This record gives sequence, structure tokens and C-alpha cells, in this order.
Amino acid sequence: MSARFLLVPASVLALACLGCATEGPAPQAELTRAQALVDQADKGAAQHYAAADLQRAHEELTAADSAESAHHYEAARRYAESAAVDADLAQARGQAGEAQKAAHEIHSGNQELRSEANRAADAPVAAPPPPVQDTPN
Repeated sequence: MSARFLLVPASVLALACLGCATEGPAPQAELTRAQALVDQADKGAAQHYAAADLQRAHEELTAADSAESAHHYEAARRYAESAAVDADLAQARGQAGEAQKAAHEIHSGNQELRSEANRAADAPVAAPPPPVQDTPN
């Protein structure tokens, strides 16, 4: 009977240790990469063109840091990878927004040049002044 009582706690302890062993190593590389991508997106146009994506990346990075501190490495890894993807998406949307803005400015400049060229073409051409004749003294 006493062996049975010792077997149950030993089994529970073994399963608990097995659960910890599946967490794997701390996701330092993933956290570092996610932090770098979020910082890079913060410096670009993402704040203006993709604020929601950037905010989500910040929240996921915070969750990753919290999970890593609690030694929940798989959850931390997933949050960090998700934060990296969202930061990358925010940066891409920011770059696309800047490119679209530049294209709009170029288009507006071209329209202005066209209208100036049309005005110049429609303007009457003034007759050249008559040539000056030299008279001998």
C-alpha cells in the first residue's frame, strides 16, 4: 500500500518536470529580433500610416517579455514572432504610404507643368521687333 502512495506523487512530479522540459531554451534571439523590428518601425513612417499594427507589435512584445520573465518560453517565442511580423507589416505599410505620398506629389507636379505648358502654347506669339538699320553718317 505505501508503494502506491509514493508512486502517485512521484508520477505527478515526473509529469511536472516533463512539462517544464518541453519549454525549451529562452527565446532570446526571437525577443532581440522583435525588439529591433519594433524599434525600426517606430523610427519610420509606421506611426503615421500603420499605427494599429505598430501598437499591436508593442503589445505583443510586452506580452513576450512577460511570458519570458515567467519562464513560459514557448508563449514568449510565439508572442515575439508575432510582434516581429506585426512590426515588419507596420514598417512596410509606412513605406508604402510614403511612396504613395511621393507619387501623388510627382503627379501633382506633372499636372502643374502640363497646365503651364498649355498656357504657354495658347498664348499669342508677339511679332519680333523690326530689325534696326544702321545708317551711314
